Amino acid sequence: MAQITPKYKVILTYDVKAMRQADYSQFVLGTFIPAVQSLGLHITGAYHTVHGDYPSRQAEFVAESWETVLHALQSERFEELEATLKSYTLNYNRKLVKYRRGFQF
Repeated sequence: MAQITPKYKVILTYDVKAMRQADYSQFVLGTFIPAVQSLGLHITGAYHTVHGDYPSRQAEFVAESWETVLHALQSERFEELEATLKSYTLNYNRKLVKYRRGFQF
């Protein structure tokens, strides 16, 4: 990851559709993460929940400025990426929070 001072965190939570696991993994690792990073959002964490009534996946991206976040999330490219991600998932949620070190939900 590039050396940045994060100020904002974009948190994506969702459940992966059972029959789409392989396609999901290929898309997220091969396309989604590199493309989102090219928009200026840097991945800092990816979590898998194995127990409890919580989304099974959480991905976290950070940015230094509000402008970077808005530019990325309002871009046509992000909208395309998010639509594809949603096709592999259920209960998708996107949240923007002020950055705090460690796990945030």
